[in-house]
Amino acid sequence: MTPSGRRSARPKSLGYLMFASRWLQVPLYLGLIVAQAVYVWQFALELWHLIETVFLHKETTLVAPSPEVVVMLTVLALIDVVMISNLLIMVIIGGYETFVSRIDLNDHPDEPEWLSHVNANVLKVKLATAIIGISSVHLLQTFIRAQSTPNDKIMWQTIIHLAFVASAIGLAYIDRLLATSPAEHTRSHL
Repeated sequence: MTPSGRRSARPKSLGYLMFASRWLQVPLYLGLIVAQAVYVWQFALELWHLIETVFLHKETTLVAPSPEVVVMLTVLALIDVVMISNLLIMVIIGGYETFVSRIDLNDHPDEPEWLSHVNANVLKVKLATAIIGISSVHLLQTFIRAQSTPNDKIMWQTIIHLAFVASAIGLAYIDRLLATSPAEHTRSHL
């Protein structure tokens, strides 16, 4: 406060500028929407590959012991694209809602349930579990191709997957610790 009792305009303006800088993230989220469109295209290509393989009996470049394995690997690739797309949606909507501005959906019937209680910690845990799902699909694809995959590649993918699992457990535990207020923590120990 200045001697006349008024606050200085400079710190307030600086604070507003810093707060307004959150809007610089909007082009990043728009870029992720473009990436989402690329994944829709990738899904369509993978689906077309599946249709060609099953119904048109096209030869595949994938070395597989049977057509069933080719179908299984293609379906896993489709699932992988969907899971990455879900991850993008969580980052786009959750990140925008958490860090840029509230999304007012006026109780839209399609509003995701998780959006009502999204915060940075919840978003981190959801992202970690989505990454585990994606890693699981990749690991399953590797196990299906185990005969043609080097053992060290299988080992490293398994270790990396377990690291993702440990990280998600750690994030969930930290989120749980942060969700418990000190007052509740004190009451539960009395």
